[in-house]
Amino acid sequence: MIGRDGVEDIYSIVSAPHERSLELFLKLEPPPEAILPTKLWSAREGDTLTIRQTARGNFTFDPALPRKLLVATGTGVSPFVSYIRDYLHNGHDGHHFHVLHGVSYHDEFGYDAELERLGRERPDLVTYVPTVSRPHEERNEGWRGQTGRVSEIVERHIDRFALTPGDTAVHACGNGGMIGDLMTRIGPRGFTAQLDRPQKQG
Repeated sequence: MIGRDGVEDIYSIVSAPHERSLELFLKLEPPPEAILPTKLWSAREGDTLTIRQTARGNFTFDPALPRKLLVATGTGVSPFVSYIRDYLHNGHDGHHFHVLHGVSYHDEFGYDAELERLGRERPDLVTYVPTVSRPHEERNEGWRGQTGRVSEIVERHIDRFALTPGDTAVHACGNGGMIGDLMTRIGPRGFTAQLDRPQKQG
């Protein structure tokens, strides 16, 4: 729970537990949708922010299943970056993170460089699939990657990598529309998902 000037809201944390700085991924929207993100965005060194003493929530990495299908829209990629950073820091092995990340425009990917690098350096650990939902708009000119809403490419990815309910944990973080569509697609295949909806982040 992060706050400034008496306004508080819940945020997923990007940074891993071992990192000294607390890292958040904000999407700046016009008021009134984004009062707190606007306040945080304008903060400067020396300004005072508030944070509750204890982080809460059960949207955490579970080592039980070896394959992780992590589906995000916008800033919903935040906890997944934290999962992977923590996993690498602690020298774990034996899991694979399939990160599917959807945005409207290609300049909204916040951690694509980090995840693409990990995909190249550690193909045994990370598969990163970014997708844009509005490929024909001018702002996406030059985009050569996946297209379509992220929930629409999930089944294709499940089939390509032969993911099964017996070996794959599905985590979804992002807007409610994506989460609802995802569940209608993976439910008949026998998958369940751990869900989280970041607030005021996009």
